[in-house]
Amino acid sequence: MSPILSKKAKVALAVGTIILLESEKKKKRVWVKEWLQKREQFTHLRLLKCIQSCEPLDVINYLRMDYDAFQELLMLVKPLIEKKNTLFREAVSVEERLLATLRFLATGRSYEDLKFSCIISPQLLGRIIPETCRAIYNCLRKKYLCFPSKEEEWLKVAEGFNNMWQFENCLGAVDR
Repeated sequence: MSPILSKKAKVALAVGTIILLESEKKKKRVWVKEWLQKREQFTHLRLLKCIQSCEPLDVINYLRMDYDAFQELLMLVKPLIEKKNTLFREAVSVEERLLATLRFLATGRSYEDLKFSCIISPQLLGRIIPETCRAIYNCLRKKYLCFPSKEEEWLKVAEGFNNMWQFENCLGAVDR
């Protein structure tokens, strides 16, 4: 081995060491933001429980359903959306999953905005909300989302809507 090659090898080794040390100095990203780890303390689940005990009528405005309907829906979707805790992190509870989904559907807020009230990252909300919507759909579709199959059934729906709202040739409305 020539002495020149040896010097080049030493320089390469020194440069490699410097690069390695510089990369170690870079601030590492955190796995979970600190405030997101405090979900138990700040989540809207606590707010819901407070509203339920202090002002039960406000629950309807908050959830767009009464508390009993929320509990019934929770029991229906629970087996479909429940996750297990791991050694690394605690799973988002079924109640929080359903509540985040209902708030999303009720307000139309973005995941980025919703993260502040439910203390769940937008990335996780992007998985939770569609999954919970599918579970709600699968649980309720046979009972509530069945469409009339015959003309007479459609006419009966239109007649019922006309009797209730005096609005002819209409089959229904969105929201209540």
